[in-house]
Amino acid sequence: MADITRITPNTLINAERVEGTSVYNPQGDKLGTIDDIMIDKVSGKAIYAIMSFGGFLGIGEKYHPLPWSTLNYDESKGGYVVNLDKKLLERAPTYDMDEDFQWTPDYGRQVDRYYNAPTYW
Repeated sequence: MADITRITPNTLINAERVEGTSVYNPQGDKLGTIDDIMIDKVSGKAIYAIMSFGGFLGIGEKYHPLPWSTLNYDESKGGYVVNLDKKLLERAPTYDMDEDFQWTPDYGRQVDRYYNAPTYW
């Protein structure tokens, strides 16, 4: 059982409030916003943040799954910071917003490898 005495009110957040949160690179450039969270059904841990990126006025935007471990919350920005630049993000694994996308373990491993993150799968 988790030690709930170590959890403080400021470290928990409702998933609805995470959606729409901005994602920045270390230079402060806004990369996109979090549209969804992929959560492990068994552990309840957030594994991926699904970020929208690219396009213009919503046209051509794609979803970019980011391993949750790559995100760091920055209170001063009111958003997450990820150590990426736009060029690296442009080549990252994505899927179209209109696509009926099926997540597979192979796709998850591809995402984890691309970001050099610990493999969930």
